[in-house]
Amino acid sequence: MNCFQCPVSCGADRDKTFGACGVKGIKIAKYYLHPFEEPPISFKNGSGCVFFCGCSLKCAFCQNFDLSRNLRGKEITEKELADIFKALEDMGAENINLVNPTHYLRHIMGAIEIYRPKIPIVYNTHGYETEEALLLADNFVDIWLTDLKFIDNALAKRYTARTDYADYALPAVRFMAQKPLTMRDDGKMLSGCIIRHLILPLAAYDSAEVVRFVSTLPKTVFFSLMSQYTPFGEIGNFKELNRRITKREYERVVAAVEEYGLENVFLQEFSSANQDFIPKWDF
Repeated sequence: MNCFQCPVSCGADRDKTFGACGVKGIKIAKYYLHPFEEPPISFKNGSGCVFFCGCSLKCAFCQNFDLSRNLRGKEITEKELADIFKALEDMGAENINLVNPTHYLRHIMGAIEIYRPKIPIVYNTHGYETEEALLLADNFVDIWLTDLKFIDNALAKRYTARTDYADYALPAVRFMAQKPLTMRDDGKMLSGCIIRHLILPLAAYDSAEVVRFVSTLPKTVFFSLMSQYTPFGEIGNFKELNRRITKREYERVVAAVEEYGLENVFLQEFSSANQDFIPKWDF
């Protein structure tokens, strides 16, 4: 079946060959109970994360570089993916967290037909999505956990393989933001939308624009502002990315959060910039 699941629409037969994402079939790097997601997601036992390999966005600074460039991982079947869902559930996972799922949507749907988890399903995406794919995923997704990386497409052109990131991401995030919010009394999220944004060096101006955009969305949306940027990936040609963000950059974006009146906010401390948030890959 030819693949048109992400905006690149490369048309590759991913059962036989590699797509623009760099992978064929299903390939994962790890699954485990992850304690470092937002509190309503990891909650008490940890989020049952499945880390998928490959990516068509190809951010130069990717914190999961080994995965996105398909440098490591293990090929599995839809049946094995369904078994992983069940295994994570049996381990006590608070949810099934599909990390970087966009180019595996068809395979994920096949696995869910084999075994539908009894716990919430989290779609953990970079935000570079088509409406058609989101409409399909919305049939099984309980929680959208999406990045909104850039609004300025000049940044997308400089740091990714896709100059049209915002053209797709902004409408995609608007779609995901419509998911009704359901929170248990003890603080666990059962359905809803969380928008993540990672502050990059020299890009606080764009981060402020991201905050402004989020302020136009339904008040039920949560915003997760991340200060954890750590030099990683293929950034040798980008001098500005070879440092962490400054306190001034961080405070400029925090000020925007206050200026635009965001209420449901997860705010990483400025000191969060280290590699502790990057999992150790199994395969």
